Amino acid sequence: MDQLHEFGAMSNTVFFWISLVKLVVAFLVVLVTVAMLTLAERRFAAFIQDRLGPNRVGPFGLLQPIADGLKNFIKEETLPEEASRFYFVLAPILALTPAFVLFAVIPWASPLPTPWGVVDMIVADVPMGILFILAFSSLGVYGLFLAGWSSNNKYSFLGGLRASAQMVSYEVSLGMSLIPIFLIVGNVTITDMVWYQQEGLGWWFAFPLGLAFFLFVISSFAETNRLPFDMPEAESELVAGYHAEYSSMKFSMFMMGEYAHLVTQSALMATLFLGGWDIPFTNWDDMRVVAEGVVMGSEPTLLKTLATFASFAVKTLFFVFVFIWVRWTVPRFRYDQIMQLGWKVMLPVALAYVMVVAASILALDSLGIGYGFTFGLVMTVVSAICTGLFLLVLDRGRTLTGAASQSHERFVSERKAFTAASGD
Repeated sequence: MDQLHEFGAMSNTVFFWISLVKLVVAFLVVLVTVAMLTLAERRFAAFIQDRLGPNRVGPFGLLQPIADGLKNFIKEETLPEEASRFYFVLAPILALTPAFVLFAVIPWASPLPTPWGVVDMIVADVPMGILFILAFSSLGVYGLFLAGWSSNNKYSFLGGLRASAQMVSYEVSLGMSLIPIFLIVGNVTITDMVWYQQEGLGWWFAFPLGLAFFLFVISSFAETNRLPFDMPEAESELVAGYHAEYSSMKFSMFMMGEYAHLVTQSALMATLFLGGWDIPFTNWDDMRVVAEGVVMGSEPTLLKTLATFASFAVKTLFFVFVFIWVRWTVPRFRYDQIMQLGWKVMLPVALAYVMVVAASILALDSLGIGYGFTFGLVMTVVSAICTGLFLLVLDRGRTLTGAASQSHERFVSERKAFTAASGD
């Protein structure tokens, strides 16, 4: 039986200052992480390509992001003569701001007890957290489109159009992949989603909702414009896409926005599908703030806050690693392939999976099976079957069967045809 712990409500003044501290800390953490990710990606790319990468500025190249920042500060600012000045300057701001704001509604650790009361480790625990993320993340594409349009460059404009079309195509699938979570949790508060994975259901949603997790990851790649979905840039055909005319810090703001969005999407995937700051295989850290200083679950301590923050960081960095790994491994899709995947595959599959999840929950409820191990196990089996069918249909015998086996079959058939022709 869950226990409630009363820690007392904090005053408005204390709440204001604590919220301000959390805001500054979250912003600095994301800013430093973005800077170090530029180095991490370059070093990882160098490893894949059998070279060293940045290693001369500071020990192991750790000061390279600082050197890059100083270089961008002192580089010449350019403004195309026929560009729309106001929107040209506004575009990188619109591209950068949403990515940093989104991190404010993601919980990163268990509640922290303080002399002034218990502090929830989230900047803004809004009741409609996931809807806020879906709405605000869509604003980033306005910066990309404005950059392409205001540059008065046909290549930049094509990049902006591609960014808009790609966002529209995959935003629907992204939202549909979250509906199965809403069906289980019953609301859209992110902290409640973490709690349901800890105590309510007892399973991380990546298992009972595996296909939704898979669809969300694919849509996240498209939303962040990372390979193999980087058609808005597409250097081989659009020079640099929407930011072809940008230089100095305005160009850097687009790069910062991309990496900040990468961090935010990784943190969101860890929160929604891997239990957030939950530490696996233990109930020691399970808790949530219910109301004015009231904590449900275990007793909050500083050690639990630090341990859960480490768990959250590891999960987030895992997805960041996946983003980087895919970028330097998978080639870019063609534009028609991206559109077909979004509209002809992702959207119908997401709709069908929502119906399967809803029917499964209704069937389990009619059988009297409530949330718990059995519920999660049944949903995991259903999800595994759906994911397997999805991969088989999507693969169409190209990858899962193995390139070697296909080549062998083709070789055998060609030899038979050659033998038959020689015999004649």
